[in-house]
Amino acid sequence: MSARPVSAWSHLLRRPVSAAGLGVVVLLVVLAFLGRRLAPYGPNAVDVTVALQPPSAAHWFGTDDLGRDVLSRVVLAARVSLEVSLISVGIALVVGVVLGLVAGYFGGWADAVVMRLVDVVFAFPIMLLAIAIVAVLGPGVTTATVAIGVVYVPVFARVTRASALALREEPYVKAAVGIGAGPLRIIRTHVLPNVSAPVIVQTSLSLAFAILSEAALSFLGLGVQPPQPSWGRMLFDGKGFTDAWWMSVFPGLAIFVTVLAFNLVGDGLRDVLDPRQRSAIESRSGR
Repeated sequence: MSARPVSAWSHLLRRPVSAAGLGVVVLLVVLAFLGRRLAPYGPNAVDVTVALQPPSAAHWFGTDDLGRDVLSRVVLAARVSLEVSLISVGIALVVGVVLGLVAGYFGGWADAVVMRLVDVVFAFPIMLLAIAIVAVLGPGVTTATVAIGVVYVPVFARVTRASALALREEPYVKAAVGIGAGPLRIIRTHVLPNVSAPVIVQTSLSLAFAILSEAALSFLGLGVQPPQPSWGRMLFDGKGFTDAWWMSVFPGLAIFVTVLAFNLVGDGLRDVLDPRQRSAIESRSGR
């Protein structure tokens, strides 16, 4: 591991707010991998004799209308949210970075064609476009993941293009061109490593919005399908039971805390990976 990543992580961990957000993200990952061992009950263990019971020693988050343990479903839904967000953002990252590098480095007609396509996708509201894609392909986890990935491609393409446009004018890039280095080699060795900082920050922020988008699609019945637990679907199931507040509050809190945590990590990464931001922070702290 190079000195720069080590330094960036050390700066990130010194920020209490960012460190707290990172801790929540780590907890989410643990729940995703060990959820079935940690959950006190099965996600679909129906027991109508204890239906709609408030939080208690036996059921910390209460039970739903079918007597299922809300805590167990919240814990197990973390895996679904994490899988959907990681795969969808991964799709957007790969496609968006490739398009952004092509548009930013080569310019000309390549830039015009790529960015006009990106602008067409970007012109639609994100959720509306995601809903339209799922409506065409059919509801389900796979289609929701693809839809979220598609709608976030323009974000990564624009971020990458902006950085590539500036980098292609740098002296070391022009020197590489002068000695006969090919475009692919220049992009791989000089451009791509230097666009990684804004892309990493955007990835963290996009993970937060992907989780929110998955919850919204599941709430509308277009994402995760029952009986598989999902935070968004649990919100939908709880909206008809105003007296059983715990059915909506706890999955809602899970979404809120997770999205907030990813945003805090993204803000921290932006500060420590941007030299100007880091210099300002260090000057204010007296270093």
